[in-house]
Amino acid sequence: MNAQSLAFYIALSTVGGILIPIMAALSGGLGRTIDSPWMAAAIVSGGGFALTLAFALLNGGANISWDSLQQAKPAQLLAGAGFAFYLLSITWVGPRFGIGNAVMFVLAGQILSSAMIDHFGLFGAPHKPIDLLRAIGLIVMATGIVIAQIAANNARPQA
Repeated sequence: MNAQSLAFYIALSTVGGILIPIMAALSGGLGRTIDSPWMAAAIVSGGGFALTLAFALLNGGANISWDSLQQAKPAQLLAGAGFAFYLLSITWVGPRFGIGNAVMFVLAGQILSSAMIDHFGLFGAPHKPIDLLRAIGLIVMATGIVIAQIAANNARPQA
């Protein structure tokens, strides 16, 4: 992997990570505004679907074949259910539990599941076993998330 590709992947992933709590706050706010977290999640999903479809069509996505789609594993076709669950849960939980608290547990879940996916090479991901150094890094990340959120929960609100 060259340095330019690496920088692009890091930037794209970082922006995606930045947008997760923003999406949580906005969808939770929409749920409060319209008094329905479920419809708010549907509206946000609809907007995401429209944008994703437009991007796919502009980039040749309409050229997929029925045969190639039939080769997909059922779990691959159900990946959107994970997004729907995340969106529904964060839209409902965020305003009640706090965006920081909710996202803290989302991050903890991401750290755990991504480590397991890599360690066992699940879902076709490259097999990257957890060694001692990586285990320490995962623990440090999880500990950092918890410490940051404890500090945020103990902070006094600004007047």
